[in-house]
Amino acid sequence: MQPLLQIKNLQVDFIADGNITSAVKNISLDVYRGKITAIVGESGSGKSVTSLSVMQLIPSPPVKYSSGEILFTKKNNETIDLLKIDTAALQQIRGNEIAMIFQEPMTSLNPVYTCGNQVMEVIQLHQSVTKKEAIQKTIQLFEKVKLPDPAGIFNRYPHQLSGGQKQRVMIAMAMSCEPSLLIADEPTTALDVTVQKTILNLLKELQQQENMGVIFITHDLGVVAEIADEVIVLYQGEVVEKGSVEAIFKQPQHWYTKALLACRPGLHKKRERLPTVADFNLLVSENTPAVISRELSSSHNDNQQLSGKKNIPFIKTDNLNVWFPSRKSFLGKPLDYVKAVNNVSFEIYKGETLGLVGESGCGKTTLGRTLLRLIEPTSGRLFFDGTDLLSIAKEDMRVMRREIQIIFQDPYSSLNPRLTIGSAITEPMQVHSILNGSKQRKEKAIELLEKVNLKADHFNRYPHEFSGGQRQRICIARALALNPSFIICDESVSALDVSVQAQVLNLLNDLKKEMGFTSIFISHDLSVVRYISDRIIVMNKGIIEEEGNADDIYNHPKKEYTQRLIASIPKAIMT
Repeated sequence: MQPLLQIKNLQVDFIADGNITSAVKNISLDVYRGKITAIVGESGSGKSVTSLSVMQLIPSPPVKYSSGEILFTKKNNETIDLLKIDTAALQQIRGNEIAMIFQEPMTSLNPVYTCGNQVMEVIQLHQSVTKKEAIQKTIQLFEKVKLPDPAGIFNRYPHQLSGGQKQRVMIAMAMSCEPSLLIADEPTTALDVTVQKTILNLLKELQQQENMGVIFITHDLGVVAEIADEVIVLYQGEVVEKGSVEAIFKQPQHWYTKALLACRPGLHKKRERLPTVADFNLLVSENTPAVISRELSSSHNDNQQLSGKKNIPFIKTDNLNVWFPSRKSFLGKPLDYVKAVNNVSFEIYKGETLGLVGESGCGKTTLGRTLLRLIEPTSGRLFFDGTDLLSIAKEDMRVMRREIQIIFQDPYSSLNPRLTIGSAITEPMQVHSILNGSKQRKEKAIELLEKVNLKADHFNRYPHEFSGGQRQRICIARALALNPSFIICDESVSALDVSVQAQVLNLLNDLKKEMGFTSIFISHDLSVVRYISDRIIVMNKGIIEEEGNADDIYNHPKKEYTQRLIASIPKAIMT
């Protein structure tokens, strides 16, 4: 059987200021019709560069294809080298023969055009149809990808849709010309597990209906187990292993593949130290692969429970409500509300980690920000270490925030790109008059950088010079600068590579053990929440659906909603 796509000895280099960086090093792979080929690896492994090279979407310069071929068999059975055809021929291939679903639908969709118009544009570009026929086909595509109210969504703008709905629009756009090859670049990263499962099932169903070849790019081996037929593992721009899903999961050969499989929190006991790629890399130079897993499990096991003493609650809410007006009268009087947090009561004890889990829109982030009074509650009571936070003035609340810090989901947007990371860490110390003078604050900042495993000479560098995992460590250092007693982690590992996620979770456990702070860990991923939390609260549509011991909630959920969340976790993560 002839491959739909053949990549042969591809070398992709980037040239800047006379320096050459090799992003992809002499890789070869085949993709067949009716098969899903997953390309797996961490950020920087060359996954996206490979896929963008197929579509020829990287400008030249700076890119240079030093060697290799990308052979594609068109619908008319003609085989062409995508590296050698001109721009006009490429325009006919893109969208029509090869389509792509990008990682972030919000930035991939044009915010000033309706979703329907954006899909219509692709149809009219590649097919000889009238506007009326294009509208009809677009609505049919929206029905095919199971969007609610397809005709209504046709006239809506991207910001009016949820993350999962936007991703479905992107899938409809990609499928509009019935391509032979579909490239899905991290299409489920940071989505809720339930939405992720729905998107994966949809892609699998469409792939089987159309007999497409699919390249599925991800860093998550759990997702790969759900959807792929073949797996190609990339590490530092090279193919280090390839094979069937069964072979990769049951008998991985390369140490890097073993590391990716071992890093997942769902495979480990509560607070057992997670192995990382760096651990495997160190051990592989000293030991044979057969003993790597045994040494990691014996040298990295710390299953100490850190739950607080159940006496006086450190954080307590009574009937907390956060309502937003959804409809107003002509005079501006609210007629209806979105009840983001609805009559929520819970307690957190000193030294405890409380997991807060639920789908997007369930109210967990709103609740977390309300605890800091970044969002003012509609009603209810909120206590921090015996102090009623809702009774104190906003000026006094600023002083209280020295004790309560938050680590946001996206470290890049939460760091000022114009400030060095040293300034970002010392700024809160200056605002709260901690330490005497800039010299002491700089010494404290460097101490914090080293505590989160960054170097002292990073002090004068800017956020864009760091990887995602490093930026998250910077945000953790900034949160610790005031020595808070309570930290809210809001989806702080959801978009990280599995090994980087393991590093950050290990770091949080180490810091909690050393500094003894109390924390809330907000996430949509129950396997991660179960690993790091003492207790779990499950939220659904603004209310508490279920709460209890982390292992009990994870292993024996009582409510149907919690059962559905757990059932949506990729099976490979749970085994």
